[in-house]
This record gives sequence, structure tokens and C-alpha cells, in this order.
Amino acid sequence: MTARSRRAFDAAGALSGLDALLTEPLAGAGAATADEGAPDTGEWTATKGAGFVLVPLWEGEALTGVYAQEWSAAEEAAEGHLAALVRELDGRWGAHRAVGMRVPLFRAQAGEPLPEPFQALADHDCFGDLAVWGPVTAAPGAGPRWVAVSLNQSDGDAPMILTALVTDRPITEPAERSA
Repeated sequence: MTARSRRAFDAAGALSGLDALLTEPLAGAGAATADEGAPDTGEWTATKGAGFVLVPLWEGEALTGVYAQEWSAAEEAAEGHLAALVRELDGRWGAHRAVGMRVPLFRAQAGEPLPEPFQALADHDCFGDLAVWGPVTAAPGAGPRWVAVSLNQSDGDAPMILTALVTDRPITEPAERSA
């Protein structure tokens, strides 16, 4: 569960949240990756590590006991939220590029280590393909940043979660491990 649960999707709020992330300093090399939670509930608010921050932007309702048309409607609404956000960001920064999460998913299932920030994504079951922009201009003096958003669901009953990733290095799919 995230600190964004039980809230309606707000595209303007999501964009504002991304803008705020672009102005925050990122942890330096060697910083440990750590989750942060809301002080009153402990619900996930961010994961920060060396050169990146991962945050939930929106969380849908749990889909326990939801089937057929209701499940499809929930999925379509969540995909619509992602599409609206991607359209807005494409308007700001130009067309995004897709970064697949197939390799990170298979490596995580095999128990193989992943480079950050992919390990943080995997730790939160964020295996939705990434829409990526960058480098984009961040705060003055902050250096270039790369931004990614994705829609994720850890299993069929779990809520869908829209996440944002901001990093100080290019976001490229990790290589497959050789056998």
C-alpha cells in the first residue's frame, strides 16, 4: 500500500509532484537504497538511492473480488491515467521512448541482482514498461535528469500503481545475463 491510496487520480497533482522531484537533490554515489513511509501510517512514499528517487503518483483500489467488466473498467481507467500523464510529458519534453521491463522481470524471478534503480523497481513489483524522457532540464545547477513513468500491478487482486522515477543517469534496459 502507498500513501497515494484512496485518492482520486489528479493529473495536475502528478505533474506537480514530478516537478518537485526534479528540483530535489539526489543522493550521491554510494548512498544506500532506502524506502520512506508516511509518518502516521508507514505507507510507501518514496524509495531513494544513489542518483535516483522512485515514488508512487497514484494507487487504485484493490481488485479483490473484482471480475470481468469491473476489472476491465478499472484497468482501462488506470491505463487512461498513464496515457494522460504521458501525453502531458510528451508535450513538455518531446516524444518519450519505451524501456522494457522484460529483462528485469526475468532476472528478478531468477533471483539475479539488478542494477539500481531497476532493483528498487523490482522490490516494489514495478514491472510495467517505462515511458522515459531525458535528459530533461532540472533545477539550476542540478545537472540533467531522466524521468520515467509506468503503470504497475503486483498481482491480479492488487491495486494498480502509477509510479515515477527520476534519476541523474540514462535509463536503459539492463542486459540479459548469460547462462
